[in-house]
Amino acid sequence: MPDFNDDLRLAHILADAADATTMERFKALDLKVETKPDMTPVSEADKAAEELIRSQLGRARPRDAVLGEEYGSHGNGPRRWIVDPIDGTKNYVRGVPVWATLISLVVSGENGDEGVVGVVSAPALGRRWWASKGRGAYTGRSLSAATRLQVSKINKLDDASFAYSSLSGWEEQGRLDGFLHLSRNCWRTRGYGDFWPYMMVAEGSVDICAEPELSLWDMAAPAVIVQEAGGRYTSLDGVPGPFGGNAAASNGLLHEELLGYLGRTG
Repeated sequence: MPDFNDDLRLAHILADAADATTMERFKALDLKVETKPDMTPVSEADKAAEELIRSQLGRARPRDAVLGEEYGSHGNGPRRWIVDPIDGTKNYVRGVPVWATLISLVVSGENGDEGVVGVVSAPALGRRWWASKGRGAYTGRSLSAATRLQVSKINKLDDASFAYSSLSGWEEQGRLDGFLHLSRNCWRTRGYGDFWPYMMVAEGSVDICAEPELSLWDMAAPAVIVQEAGGRYTSLDGVPGPFGGNAAASNGLLHEELLGYLGRTG
């Protein structure tokens, strides 16, 4: 199995640099915020963090491609870094500390694209999670001071905690009935949103979570971490990995039931 330790170390260095940039402008009274064509906000910190990550990747991995939320795709080849400089920009611009920089590496092989490194860094929460293929998933302050992650062993839906982001997307896609049926049959539901519920699945504090519409940069890093923690990460149609345009993550034991509810439309 290929060793991606050097790439994981680089991802941590990139996350350290992004954290310094984003924290410097978090809650700044003069923070500049614009509205993108898709009507979502982007701050000067989003742009600065992605520019910094791209610059460092250009020096450290000049042959690798990069896909980022703010500046699109650059380069070609079998290795591609996926970057979301601030996942949770709406929180960031309102002073809510639930946001993170997501950095991942996707490698193309005989079986298609596969995520092999993922780092999720949430400096305002004082948290970071990471994983590399075949090496497990961890959380902690550094590579040398970390705790290994493991998904829960809950195997009954009525004992399960279900996390989601909002109701509107499920309604727009005609999946609201399935979402509501699922929520009524779970022990607990909470709308944590963005990257956080996926990290909770990896930690074992949440058992299932899903979102009806996402981009690759939202999913690539969390998918590696959930999978390396022993869970499953697919699209709502059951396509493995972060490439299906939406997400269903679980401890694995409840995954088919999760898809059974949320795969419904109409």
